[in-house]
Amino acid sequence: MAIIISQNGKNAKRIDKSSFEKENYLQGYIYDNPESIPLYEFKEDIKLLILAREFPTDSGPIDAIGVDKEGEIYLIETKLYKNADKRLVVAQVLDYGASLWRSSIDFNDFSRILDEDVYKKWNMHLREKLEQFFETDPEELIERMKINLNKGGFKFVVLMDKLHSRLRDLIVFLNENSRFDVFAVELEYYKHQDYEIMIPKLFGAEVKKDIAVSSG
Repeated sequence: MAIIISQNGKNAKRIDKSSFEKENYLQGYIYDNPESIPLYEFKEDIKLLILAREFPTDSGPIDAIGVDKEGEIYLIETKLYKNADKRLVVAQVLDYGASLWRSSIDFNDFSRILDEDVYKKWNMHLREKLEQFFETDPEELIERMKINLNKGGFKFVVLMDKLHSRLRDLIVFLNENSRFDVFAVELEYYKHQDYEIMIPKLFGAEVKKDIAVSSG
């Protein structure tokens, strides 16, 4: 896989696809650039705010937790294709969701952990950041987050540098035959000198959109 870049239509150069050396880099990139997850293909005008990394659960840490303006909670798991356990990534992120829900974590504890991460990054508290980012009443948004946490109403995102076709098929199967909202993002990575280019592709959104239209 390669892309062609040029300046003013001249000096075209072929850039081959690069590889992420470490999973932590991919995780950090998503933390800083949540807009690179193209969820707008599923929900228009969406803005995703990543609130925490390595959120603790009884099944292990969730790579990232995000929220949108409707209080939907996103559990995000990053994985490199070269990892031997990449086929288990869907089971892994679902297990994190089950653990978070099953533990019946008190929402005050949940929001406290988020608040600590938010303060470390932006030097402001959770409610302040939600109000600033979404330009809405943070109390209403937090109340919706609380409802989604208590009922286990999570949206799951699997993000990899390369998706296996069987993994894409599994996500389509889950979305068509369950109440889960599982999305996969393949993030192609190109590097040229000091420039980095990311090309995201979202899988699973078209199924949930079709279901939503049919239900409506």
